[in-house]
Formats: sequence, structure tokens, C-alpha cells
Amino acid sequence: MEGQTDKDFVEYIVKQIVSHPEDVKVERKIDEMGVLITLDVNPEDMGMVIGREGATAKALRTLLRVIGARNNARVNLKINEPQGSERREERKSIDEVVGDINI
Repeated sequence: MEGQTDKDFVEYIVKQIVSHPEDVKVERKIDEMGVLITLDVNPEDMGMVIGREGATAKALRTLLRVIGARNNARVNLKINEPQGSERREERKSIDEVVGDINI
């Protein structure tokens, strides 16, 4: 069970914050770089998993580092971008960009 602590932790936390917990898939792989936890979620839940400015994902990664340190392992989290997801980028018109320039 000790080897699965990090995987179980990610799965439990993510299932608590998403709207589609049945779509959460967590895989764990070990290689020469350490442990890689791969996370797949429903496209609608990506915003909840990433968080505002990546805060939720960053917190998850920090906590995984702590779990890894306790077990003398390097643990990394990879969040797969689901098929069909769209990134929302705030686009400004050229007038807004030029208006933001202070000379």
C-alpha cells in the first residue's frame, strides 16, 4: 500500500473537487527520474483541477513533493489535456494594446 499512497491521494483529492468523479483516471509509473502520476479528467472539470492561475495544480504538486520526500522518492504530476478542450485566452484588440502603452 505504501507505494500507492501518492496515487490514492491524487485520486481522492481530485474526485472531491470535480463534477464528474467517474471520469477521473490516475496512473502511476516509476522510472529512473522517479514517480510520474498522470491525471485524466473530464474536459468540463479542467478548470477546477488547474485552478485560478494554476493554484490548485501547484498545490497538488507541492503536496505530492512532500509525500515523495517522506518516501525518499521524487513524485511528479502530469495533467493530461482532454480531447476537445478549449483554452480561453484573453485577446485584446490592437487599440487596447496600444492604449496600455505608457510613453
